[in-house]
Amino acid sequence: MVAQLTQNERFFGLVILIALGCLGLVMAAVGQHDPIGMHGWLVVVCSVVMIFVLANGYFAPEPSEARLAHYYDDPSKVGIVLAMIWAVIGMFIGDWVAWLLVYPELTFDAGWASFGRLRPVHTSGVIFGFGGNALIATSFHVLQRTTRARLPDQLSPWFVLLGYNLFCLVAATGYFMGITQSKEYAEPEWYADFWLVIVWVTYFLIYLRTLLRRREPHIYVANWYYMAFILVVAILHIVNNLAMPISFGSAKSYSAFAGVQDAMTQWWYGHNAVAFFLTAGFLGMMYYYLPKRAGRPIFSYRLSIISFWGITFMYMWAGSHHLHYTALPHWVQTLGMTFSVMLLVPSWASAANALLTLNGAWHKVRDDATLRFMMMAAIFYGLSTFEGSFMAIRAVNSLSHYTDWTVGHVHAGALGWVALITFGSIYAVVPWLWKQPRMYSAKLIEWHFWLAMAGTLVYVFSMWNSGVIQGLMWRTYNESGTLSYSFIDSLVAMHPYYFARAVGGLLFLIGAIIGSYNIWMTIRMAANTETSNEAAIGDAAAAGE
Repeated sequence: MVAQLTQNERFFGLVILIALGCLGLVMAAVGQHDPIGMHGWLVVVCSVVMIFVLANGYFAPEPSEARLAHYYDDPSKVGIVLAMIWAVIGMFIGDWVAWLLVYPELTFDAGWASFGRLRPVHTSGVIFGFGGNALIATSFHVLQRTTRARLPDQLSPWFVLLGYNLFCLVAATGYFMGITQSKEYAEPEWYADFWLVIVWVTYFLIYLRTLLRRREPHIYVANWYYMAFILVVAILHIVNNLAMPISFGSAKSYSAFAGVQDAMTQWWYGHNAVAFFLTAGFLGMMYYYLPKRAGRPIFSYRLSIISFWGITFMYMWAGSHHLHYTALPHWVQTLGMTFSVMLLVPSWASAANALLTLNGAWHKVRDDATLRFMMMAAIFYGLSTFEGSFMAIRAVNSLSHYTDWTVGHVHAGALGWVALITFGSIYAVVPWLWKQPRMYSAKLIEWHFWLAMAGTLVYVFSMWNSGVIQGLMWRTYNESGTLSYSFIDSLVAMHPYYFARAVGGLLFLIGAIIGSYNIWMTIRMAANTETSNEAAIGDAAAAGE
């Protein structure tokens, strides 16, 4: 890492880390009796650790100009390792809270261990920790290959990757302390939001600078999706998190919006976070790694561009379908419902484009579990987008809203689409990055695939069943016109489905652990190969002497 940095980059990196450490000390001083103080010390510790890492190689020889003839993949390597660490942590906590819903008595007397604090740690850990690191790592890899240009410098990619993980760490620890902005999507502290803006703008500039330096005149479609993901997420994050802190020594803040305006802003953000973080970014991943792994050109480049503009335009208007039967104006609800139904066209076009790319390569899908991950992800993407458009219809929403059907829908997309395409892409790119002919174990990839598929199906089907039963029980009336079932009755009826959901999550977690082990052993295999090569070169040199 440090050896690749020039002397100037090492100097500026040290300056940034010292400044960040000083900022942490200020936070710790002004917020002595507030979570901001604890986060200040966390920033100080992270800064000191990185200062030691950088100082350890500060006076290393200046890297040769020959490095510029090669792609800069070190940030991608570290990003993939961090993504898998966050995957295991986030999924473990997710399954923990799933078991708490089955057996509430399994909890213990600690505020940080309550469901309300663990749940946002799970969602942020898997979405932003696992998904975000995977997107950053793969986008750096794809960007360089499709532009035939090295990243513009060595320092800014590390700033983005490590700065982003500092944000994830601050957010997760804040949730454990009970600090959020009290929205549907639990939002981290105002200072964490501000830090993420700096990191994300740097990420956007890296992409622009690399595209401007490209030696390939054509901008491949994956970069369209990655760029949309980076740009729109920045806009969403800034607008939704506009807030006024009560003081610079407190983590508490007040949103710039209130009432129905806050609800509309929240779901404009929430649904477009799904659109551009969990859809556009991972479509960029799919459009590069699936054709590459299959050894086939994308079925239709024109169709991919039509899908891109359809998704980019229509998704922006769909968020209000989360607010049917609320104080939101009826015409705004109808607008969101209409665009949600229309979204089925570009979404299915992308799914069909991926599956049709596999024409002539289905024998590879049969034999290659990595490609099978990607194929099943495309299928789940098509199913989830159909379900999402269907659930946006007001009559259907009256049954599904506030029920576990929504939870099942979300996890059909999160597990079936996002996680599967990510695992498939990681299995494809790890041997390429570490210069290995294959992953450590093909059998472990098979085990991971089937555990992931079993876990997803058990989870989703249990939630579909429980959600429909909930909706029907809540709207069943007796002859006297009163409700036939109490809320407790519906809760008792959910018990077997919650048990099945927890088992499904456990299967998926075990698969992620197996995948992490397989990736780690592949990295170890690469390190051993490199050590053996160095020893062989040394022996040859000694023999020559």
